[in-house]
Amino acid sequence: MIKRTLYFGNPAYLSMRLDQLEHRIPSVEKNKDLSESFKEEVVTRIPIEDIGLVILDHKQITITHGLCEKLIGRNVSVLWCDSSHHPTGLLLPISSNDTQSEKLKYQLEASEPLKKQLWKQTVEQKVKNQAAVLNYFGKDAQALEHLSTEVKSGDTGNTEARAAAIYWGRLLETFDTNRGRYEAPPNHMLNYGYAILRAIVARSLVGSGCLPVLGIHHRNKYNHYCLADDIMEPYRPFVDKMVLEYINENEFLPNDLGREEKKHLLSLPFLDVLMEDKTSPLMVASQRTTASLMRCFMGESRRIIYPEIT
Repeated sequence: MIKRTLYFGNPAYLSMRLDQLEHRIPSVEKNKDLSESFKEEVVTRIPIEDIGLVILDHKQITITHGLCEKLIGRNVSVLWCDSSHHPTGLLLPISSNDTQSEKLKYQLEASEPLKKQLWKQTVEQKVKNQAAVLNYFGKDAQALEHLSTEVKSGDTGNTEARAAAIYWGRLLETFDTNRGRYEAPPNHMLNYGYAILRAIVARSLVGSGCLPVLGIHHRNKYNHYCLADDIMEPYRPFVDKMVLEYINENEFLPNDLGREEKKHLLSLPFLDVLMEDKTSPLMVASQRTTASLMRCFMGESRRIIYPEIT
C-alpha cells in the first residue's frame, strides 16, 4: 500500500492517540473581560500505519515524544524545514528491519568491485533518464544517449559529471541560471523536490536493512545519508521533469516556494514510474530499488533495479 505524505505548514500540536496521529490547531477565544485565552481544536486523526512521510514547515509546531517514538517504530520519515521553508533535517529509525544486524554485515562486507559495478549501473540509468527528460522537452539528447553507453566500472571516466554539464546547460538554457543549491529559480523548486526524494529513498533503505550513512560511491564524513544520495541519482530526473512541467503548464517561474509549488512537489511519492515494464508509485519503486540493492549485497544478484523515463 502506498503510504501517505503529510505536510504541516501552520501552527499545530501533533500527538499520538490510539495508534493515530492526532492533529490539533491552536485557536484564540475571547473571554467576557475581553482577555484572550488559547484552546486547541482536534482537526484530524490519521492512522500511523498509513503514513510514510511527515513534513514539518512552521516554527510553531509542537510534536510529542510519544508520537515521534511511534513514527520511528513504523519507519516513517520526518522532515523538518527551516525558516526559509527549505528541508533541513531528517528523522529516521536506527533499525526497522527484523534482520538488521545480519543484513548490515552483508553491506559492510560488500566488495569494492561490487560497489563499482553498482555505481556504474546507477550512473548509466541516471544519464539515460536525463536524456529522456531532454527528449521530452524537445531538446537534443544524442550526446547523453551516447554517454550512457560509455560508463565504466566505478565511473572512472567521470561520465556523470560530463553528462551533467550537458544536461543542465540544455535544460536550464531558457532560465539564465546554472544548476546549484543557491542559484536562481527554478533551483529552489529542484532543491525542495530533491529533499523529499532523499527522505523517500532513505526511508526505503532503512526498511530494506541498509545503513544510509555507508555509500557505494559518496563518501563524506559530514554526510549521514551517503547511500541515499547514491541511490536517488537515477530518480532525480523525475523531479526535474515535474518542476519543468509545472513551470511550462503555468507559464511562469515562481520566485518563491508557495503553497501550490509545494503541493505539486509533495505529490512526488505518488508519481507513477515505469520499472521492469510495470508501473508503480515512486515510493513503491524506491522500496523495490533498495530491496534489489540488498540482494546485491547478499550475493543473490548483481543488478540493482531502477525506474526509467520513457
